Amino acid sequence: MSKLGDFDAVRKDIAALMRQPDYDDGSAGPVFVRLAWHSAGTYDLETDTGGSNGAGMRYEAEGGDPANAGLQHARMFLEPLKTKHPWITYSDLWTLAGIIAIKEMGGPEIEWKGGRTDYKDDSKLPPRGRLPDGALAEDHIRAVFYRMGFNDQEIVALCGAHNLGRCHSDRSGFDGAWVNNPTRFSNQYYKLLTSVEWKPKTLPSGIHQFAYYDEDMETELMMLPTDMALISDPSFSKWVHKYSQDKEIFFTDFAKAFAKLVELGIKRDEMGQVTNTDNEKGGYHSAPKKSNVPVASKKTQKAGNHTALLEGQNARHMAKL
Repeated sequence: MSKLGDFDAVRKDIAALMRQPDYDDGSAGPVFVRLAWHSAGTYDLETDTGGSNGAGMRYEAEGGDPANAGLQHARMFLEPLKTKHPWITYSDLWTLAGIIAIKEMGGPEIEWKGGRTDYKDDSKLPPRGRLPDGALAEDHIRAVFYRMGFNDQEIVALCGAHNLGRCHSDRSGFDGAWVNNPTRFSNQYYKLLTSVEWKPKTLPSGIHQFAYYDEDMETELMMLPTDMALISDPSFSKWVHKYSQDKEIFFTDFAKAFAKLVELGIKRDEMGQVTNTDNEKGGYHSAPKKSNVPVASKKTQKAGNHTALLEGQNARHMAKL
């Protein structure tokens, strides 16, 4: 067990957990990024509610939200680290995992500060419906991101997280990867949006998305309606083109926007200590380790059928730490 506040030890162990040969494309990195994103993306600037502080996905009201389907896998991958470092809060562990995953997959260094606390109960959870819906268009995108305090440039930069991972029909309803190498952080997402023809496709479930068949790689890639909105909207489109042409500018802007995302709702004093009400009441309050069994609503139980497999993987990785 590490000493209280030894985040460097946690960073190393997160990096060691990244390789997951039996999961998706062999890496837990993309789902770690999604976990950090969704834990923070519930923030509402007007009411100062939601955000990464609290780790609300430990409770069914947030963890069972269909928008969070599949994230029980990310949380479960990280449980061995909660066992090894019981002092760390879930809210710090989840956001740090996303930061480390981006760097380990070739992305930029992102500023991160610890000190978040875990809710003691579910009384302060944000309502469902605050996370983006990939089936909608630019008005929805702006409503979600403006609510958090982001502008159009930051919105497009954050959407660059779609360089990583893939959609699953049993989770979001959409299916497929955005880019050829979904475990490598790059600006290919923007290049593909601006350089190839995306054709509408209807999945057997009736879900609508867009598809492009890469003949060289013999792979079909996909985009969501929200992705295509970034090209059709002039204010978004200029940033898509800029990031497609300059990876360094994208990396810089993404790092700033993602650092802002995971700090939404966090209040700190001049020493960098978190001063949110929960922290004042209980100091650095770390919730006890949760069960290894994923928590999911009935609608997302199918995504939890891999529990035994994940538990075995976690046990093997824990033995290496």
